[in-house]
Amino acid sequence: QVQLVESGGGLVQAGGSLRLSCAASGRAFSIYGMGWFRQAPGKEREFVAAILWTGGTTSYAHSVQGRFTISRDNARNTVYLQMNSLKPEDTAVYYCAAQRSSLVARNSRQYDYWGQGTQVTVSS
Repeated sequence: QVQLVESGGGLVQAGGSLRLSCAASGRAFSIYGMGWFRQAPGKEREFVAAILWTGGTTSYAHSVQGRFTISRDNARNTVYLQMNSLKPEDTAVYYCAAQRSSLVARNSRQYDYWGQGTQVTVSS
């Protein structure tokens, strides 16, 4: 089993920045990639960004491209999501996820483990 714990959410004004962290523990060696998803009230969960532990290949949703950056610290089994130029429409619960495929994954069904989520609220 793998446990994921997110942190770093909060309230920020439009145009501001936040950095989310997700620490993996347990059988973290079985993970090949990590991703961030978000879910706003009344909407489906959507892909935000993903990264592979080895090589650092990344993928981003079009809506966050150029504003968000996903990165990882292999030694700490931690993945980060740096969010800049935040907009009110970025408001959502952000979830960290882990998957055991060696390919970057953008579909939530490809992920095996999920964190509890952290709230991000962007005020206008």
